[in-house]
Amino acid sequence: MTIKVALVGAGAFGIKHLDGIRNIRDVEVISLVGRDLAKTQEVAQKYGIPHVASDLKESLAIKELDAVILCTPTQMHAAQAQQCMLAGKHVQVEIPLADSFEGAQAVAALQLQTGLVAMVGHTRRFNPSHQYVHKKVTAGEFNIQQMDVQTYFFRRTNTNALGEPRSWTDHLLWHHAAHTVDLFAYQAGEIVQAQAMQGPTHPVLGIAMDMSIQLRSQSGAICTLSLSFNNDGPLGTFFRYIGDNATYIARYDDLVRSDSKLGEVTVDVSKVDVSMNGIELQDREFFAAIREGREPNSSVHQVLPCYRVLHQLEQQLAQQGL
Repeated sequence: MTIKVALVGAGAFGIKHLDGIRNIRDVEVISLVGRDLAKTQEVAQKYGIPHVASDLKESLAIKELDAVILCTPTQMHAAQAQQCMLAGKHVQVEIPLADSFEGAQAVAALQLQTGLVAMVGHTRRFNPSHQYVHKKVTAGEFNIQQMDVQTYFFRRTNTNALGEPRSWTDHLLWHHAAHTVDLFAYQAGEIVQAQAMQGPTHPVLGIAMDMSIQLRSQSGAICTLSLSFNNDGPLGTFFRYIGDNATYIARYDDLVRSDSKLGEVTVDVSKVDVSMNGIELQDREFFAAIREGREPNSSVHQVLPCYRVLHQLEQQLAQQGL
């Protein structure tokens, strides 16, 4: 059976999903939804997608549609995820699930009512580099003592990952910190303590441009996360795993073992999974869960604790009055 999919959001991340889905058998994107209809039609033509719309409701009305992938602005995620499930469609929503804990809880509650597959794009769970570490942890071969994570961008104007103008404002806490908060819990156990500080608010964008977060898990492991939209290179997210018998550094899909004598030694993660593309692996899990009628890795329920922690941190930052 071919799973028929609508992809909502023809921007930078929507295109990454389209590229990944090209490598997955028996999955067909039959509808593409975008705010800019002309641009959306251009992308649809490139990828051979027969239906184009500017309103999600139009795609949800397609009878043969099975599932939806949402790559839309953060503020729309929770409402659109619920809209998809109410229409009887499985849904994968790009990170973050919501921009509030209340919104995340509402999506999780509706998933229980409908029984549909509802998954969140916490891609770090699927990157081969982090999968490698996770397998070491679950096998009892590596115990994390500390994670040191840097999430750095140079984004003083409202632009997306392609440097194009964005119709909405990104957020360090609810978007970028969500990746690491969830990954830390996934690798080191439930988070039992969290605290945050942030720098000045940008006068135009209205968001904090710098943030520092500290976490502690039930295992005793700690995590220090530094985030910035002010950093002028290198850009991206860099993870250092400090463990009881090794130190690993992950840069997206690449992994090295740090050695005081040998320096950085490349770890071959090419055989960890069927692809080196984290987005593709994430999509493969979504479609496999639909076919097998099971809960996916990174389901709304599995990631809900992450959003509880983000809510706690947001409350702390509000009390700081910055």
